[in-house]
Amino acid sequence: MKRLSLILLATMAISTATFAQTKKAKVKTQTAKAETEEVKIYDPAADAKADITNAVIKAKKDKKNVFIQVGGNWCSWCIAFHHLIDNNPELKTYLNDHYETVLVNYSKENKNEEVLASLGYPGRFGYPVFVILDGDGQIIHIQNSGYLEEGKGHSVKKVTEFLQGWTYEALDPATYQKKDAAN
Repeated sequence: MKRLSLILLATMAISTATFAQTKKAKVKTQTAKAETEEVKIYDPAADAKADITNAVIKAKKDKKNVFIQVGGNWCSWCIAFHHLIDNNPELKTYLNDHYETVLVNYSKENKNEEVLASLGYPGRFGYPVFVILDGDGQIIHIQNSGYLEEGKGHSVKKVTEFLQGWTYEALDPATYQKKDAAN
């Protein structure tokens, strides 16, 4: 009887271990599959210099500034910020109404070294990093995105306040002269 109990116990232990190994392998496979699915927000083949030039021309014409988001598909914070904008209609509309937007890739495939040098080496703040240009292509602000975080992600409130502070209207002295004249 003891022998039968031992055999039964051993069989149960082997079955449990096999089930656990199969479950672990399935989880590892699913995780690896999710990690290999390529995010394609930033285009390493894009001509960042031309994209910025075109955005500056359009911004000047439309009385906007240029919002440059520098990052890469390898960067989880870059992807999270992009999703924050895409999933918040008010924020997305505000950004589109007040800025011409350019995504500049920084990755092993294309570091855009010349463009980033012309933008004052914004990567020194980490990624994503934001650069605001005026309609003449002049840098008016470089923003460390870490200051726009709250908790475990970027704050809609902080991002909105940041964007509001660097619009064409916010930087135009005429905006304040009109307010002063009204008072």
